[in-house]
Amino acid sequence: MPKIEPIQAEITEKSGFPVTATPVKPLYRVVEDYLRQQIDSGELAPGDLISSEPQLANKINVSVGTVKKAIENLVRERRLYRHQGKGTYVSRIDFNNSLFRFFSYGTHSGNPVRIHKETPVRELRQGPGEICHKLQVPEQCEMVYIERIGYREEMPVLIEKCWWIASMVPGLEKEEVHIPDLMYAVVVDQLGVPIIRSEESLTAEIADQHTARALDIDPGAPLVVLHRLTYTQGNCPIEFRITRGRADSFSYRTEIR
Repeated sequence: MPKIEPIQAEITEKSGFPVTATPVKPLYRVVEDYLRQQIDSGELAPGDLISSEPQLANKINVSVGTVKKAIENLVRERRLYRHQGKGTYVSRIDFNNSLFRFFSYGTHSGNPVRIHKETPVRELRQGPGEICHKLQVPEQCEMVYIERIGYREEMPVLIEKCWWIASMVPGLEKEEVHIPDLMYAVVVDQLGVPIIRSEESLTAEIADQHTARALDIDPGAPLVVLHRLTYTQGNCPIEFRITRGRADSFSYRTEIR
């Protein structure tokens, strides 16, 4: 791979006097962006060993210290992790840090409780046109459709509808494949399909008849809705998911620094 030319911090006119250019991105940020692009595109998959610091420094034409600072920042972001004596690896995507982590069901004070999920529906079916469009596949493409109900103790609080491109997750439709609360663990660890990233949006709507029955609420009751589009290696969409949760038990928490 050819070296990446570093961004120049200043230029020199014919007079020989240095002229400060328009403020530019620090070089360690350039290295961070380079590694993020490799991870987001799937060129580096979760669990992959990245190049050594000297190798990256030589490839990008920066100092080893610059590479070290960039890697330390990405480790803090949990995009990378260090294994003492072995090197630096791409982290598995941490869906505990996703937007849905902030769906706190429990006490009125907002203390979170564990949500246990059951899977009443798992089958092969043709994907709806809208879902196929989001997943960038032909209409009526074969999908693994999975529907799950999340319970707080005995009370249903959320319903998930997931569409996976069947050809990319062979065997996920089989009943003998156990689906834990964190479905991505099956896809990554058992099926060997890397999960690279996801895009999420949070909206609100009212419950239709099907959702109302599933969550034991009145039709028209308010819901919070999470849409998630998940990508695998090569930056290819692999799953679209809609999660609807009871608004009467919902709270949102985040920390801004």
